[in-house]
Amino acid sequence: MTSRVYVNHDIVVRFAPSPNGLLHLGHAYAALYAYDFARERGGKFLLRIEDIDVGRCKTEYADAILDDLRWLGIDWDGQVVFQSKRLDSYAQAAEQLKQEGLLYPCFCTRSSMRTIRQNNKLEEGPDGPVYPGICRGLNKDIAKERASREPHCWRLDIKKSLGLTGKLTWHDGLRGEQVADPAALGDVVIIPKDNPVSYHLAVTLDDARDGITHVVRGEDLFSSTHIHRLLQALLLLPTPEYVHHSVLVDETGAKLSKSRDSDSLAQLRADGEDGLQAAGRLRKNIFPVGIGLSKA
Repeated sequence: MTSRVYVNHDIVVRFAPSPNGLLHLGHAYAALYAYDFARERGGKFLLRIEDIDVGRCKTEYADAILDDLRWLGIDWDGQVVFQSKRLDSYAQAAEQLKQEGLLYPCFCTRSSMRTIRQNNKLEEGPDGPVYPGICRGLNKDIAKERASREPHCWRLDIKKSLGLTGKLTWHDGLRGEQVADPAALGDVVIIPKDNPVSYHLAVTLDDARDGITHVVRGEDLFSSTHIHRLLQALLLLPTPEYVHHSVLVDETGAKLSKSRDSDSLAQLRADGEDGLQAAGRLRKNIFPVGIGLSKA
């Protein structure tokens, strides 16, 4: 199966943060990397707010993202896109995958998966434990009946999907030609129990809808591209060029993150830090003590 090709050769890059917390220096580095990549090539730079996590995303965080980017001297082309305005398109694509028999309901709970993991019965993939396909072989009628009364998510049947697409590749601007290996991540969730769509499906659809020619993002998302490439083939979407750059890490080698309470850009702004000077230091790879680049 082949995917459609671009007819518009203008470079289009995006930055797509989630408003589930305040941005930190790691986000600033990623935003500047993508922004400079686009502007240095005369391309467009789009801003997409990935606000589909209804339990964690907040309007005040989205507003702070805009303030942070302006503080860094980053502007964007066109209107800001909010994924929450695109739920219908995600549902339509998910339904297509269901109709093709590529999604199946999964009734496993976090506690049951935790037990399986404790018994060392889960393989480790690039993103953590790989789902062992417990619900993949359920009788369709039984699964349908259970789905009518039990909480469940919908997973992508990787083996069946690869049977349709065959070998898939993509090109990374820093790593060269890559062979997609979505099986290494297992049957990923496409429709979570408590959210309308997964990151994997939403970002794949949006990159195609927005005409993204180059996905410029951190190497921490490299493994996700295996799944995104598969979804592109299944949904007949174009395959962009990828550039997975290094990410900022602390003295322990851990990626800066919201969950680790890394210093926020909002706090730097409040402390009187000059955003343009901060951006200049990041571009020169001059970071605060204890922060550096990961080894790609």
